[in-house]
Amino acid sequence: MTEVVAALIWDQDKFMICQRPANKARGLLWEFVGGKVEPGETKEQALIRECHEELAITLNVGKVFMDVIHEYPDLTVHLTLFNASIREGTPQKLEHNDIRWIKVDEINGYDFCPADEVILRKLKAIK
Repeated sequence: MTEVVAALIWDQDKFMICQRPANKARGLLWEFVGGKVEPGETKEQALIRECHEELAITLNVGKVFMDVIHEYPDLTVHLTLFNASIREGTPQKLEHNDIRWIKVDEINGYDFCPADEVILRKLKAIK
């Protein structure tokens, strides 16, 4: 099982989503920014590193919003989604095709990675 972390970053009533590059698995689907936990890293350290590499931002990592285990045809992921905020920097598209800030009621307008579906349902339920 692959350990993956992601950030639920809010700006007022909108949260950040990122579109995967076309040439990657699940290309052009939307997701929360993040990535794989490397050996020797905590989940929080991995999330800070991934957001710096992918968006050139520094994060404040908060509490876990949700844990998800999802089986894709090519891998099984244990996704830990953290509440987070941007401490420093402006998000840049260093690896993603696009970045958007959306409201919860706009979720249905985007095609997300299947592992995120249960998270999106929870977001809709609490808003």
